[in-house]
Amino acid sequence: MITGLSTLAEAYDGVICDVWGVLHNGISPYPAAAEALSRFRAQGKVVVLLTNAPRPAKAIEELLERQYAIGPSSYDEIVTSGSVARKVFENEPRRRVFHVGPRHNLGLFEGLDLELVDEEQAEYVVLTGLFDDETESVESYRPMFSRFVERGLKAYCANPDVVVERGDRLVYCAGALAQLYVELGGDTTIIGKPYHSVYDAALAAVGRALGRPTEKSRVLAIGDGLPTDIKGAWSQGIDVLMVTAGIHGADFGDLLSPDPARLAARLRAEGLSIRAAIPRLVW
Repeated sequence: MITGLSTLAEAYDGVICDVWGVLHNGISPYPAAAEALSRFRAQGKVVVLLTNAPRPAKAIEELLERQYAIGPSSYDEIVTSGSVARKVFENEPRRRVFHVGPRHNLGLFEGLDLELVDEEQAEYVVLTGLFDDETESVESYRPMFSRFVERGLKAYCANPDVVVERGDRLVYCAGALAQLYVELGGDTTIIGKPYHSVYDAALAAVGRALGRPTEKSRVLAIGDGLPTDIKGAWSQGIDVLMVTAGIHGADFGDLLSPDPARLAARLRAEGLSIRAAIPRLVW
């Protein structure tokens, strides 16, 4: 357990930082976290935000500024699962898409040579979330997905998160829908953390901001989600600073004073290791 990012800063040239759960909880920002990243950058270092948001990076930049007052002083570049997914769709020969997700994710498709169609016309499916995560459950989609799987339609999931914090609640995300699609036997490609393509993009962004390639050993990943942030960075050989009061906060006792033994046991059970942990990101 460490008291702040300053404890580790000297060892790293760049940070790859999660957004939801570290910089905000879906409703309220964590100003001290944004300040910590700004102070890291003030030392001539680089911050890349990496998020499983199924939208282009520009949309997340605008959202952070408008809703959470987090501006570009806290980061150099944003990489989203959506921005990586767009490159996949550009190389997808089929053009007719059925989108499963809320309307605010439609920017994912803007400017791409594809057509959003009804269920019956679809050649493949893109999952960005539930249509209405306030009223629906994942099981609501079983009949529709069964029809898609029977037709042999491939599904792309542009947000691997299964659940995410919204204030003091957890709500289902597209990753939960992808799990159902796989359970039904559907051909499914998942884009985002913990998979390597988004880390390749994030490391490339770190190199651009530094003006030179950098070794993974000089990059620190910061995140709160074990199956996404922690597993993803660990599997790529990147050191991890885990924010414990995020999505798994209730598992480790007191949010702001987690039990190190419970954290260590959970990491062993998951087969993961981290460089350090902190309740909330601060400098």
